Amino acid sequence: MTQPHDEQNASPQELREQVERSREELGQTVQALTGRTDVKSRAQEKATEVRRQATARAGRLKEQAGHRSGELKAKATDLAHHAQERVPAPVKDKASHTAEQARAKAAQASHVWEEKASAQVRQKTAEGARPAREHRSLLLAAAGTAVIVWLAARSPKR
Repeated sequence: MTQPHDEQNASPQELREQVERSREELGQTVQALTGRTDVKSRAQEKATEVRRQATARAGRLKEQAGHRSGELKAKATDLAHHAQERVPAPVKDKASHTAEQARAKAAQASHVWEEKASAQVRQKTAEGARPAREHRSLLLAAAGTAVIVWLAARSPKR
């Protein structure tokens, strides 16, 4: 802004330009103050930023969980293989024979189930068994390891 004594010597055109600049500055100041006092838009901006950060963090955590899950599955498989390698041949044969007997009994039970259970009960059972089927390999590895350990513990110490 010019000094008051300069305004007296200024031409009307200069005064108009000065007034126009002052209006623009005042408009910018009012706009800035309005932005600071508009709580709703500031809250929305903050919420958007927090949502973006949360989404990014959730993505990173999901990725880390996926990697960790793969590592744990590999470790469980490795441990199962090591356990199977340490089991003596007679115990493995006995486990194999027991597993075959269990499969035969399961097949027999399945036939009896089909003959005696109502359709509604079979449907509910199938829905309950779906998660086990989806994770079959992990369940079989765990069950096989448990059987081998159990048989190894039962075998006489030499």
